[in-house]
Amino acid sequence: MIKLTRLNHSELYLNPDLIKTLEETPDTVITLLNDDHYLVRERVEEIIEKIVAYRVRILHQSRQQ
Repeated sequence: MIKLTRLNHSELYLNPDLIKTLEETPDTVITLLNDDHYLVRERVEEIIEKIVAYRVRILHQSRQQ
């Protein structure tokens, strides 16, 4: 899960495997595979960095087992 911030400053934890698209319009809109939408404060580049770090963590943990 990655931690994101809604526009009202509340936290949101999202499974990045459910993301279909990311758009900046200028707010960042996340569209999930089920077509739900979330508006978040983070920029698209920052979300991508969080997704990459999440995947690296998962791979690292799977190799340790």
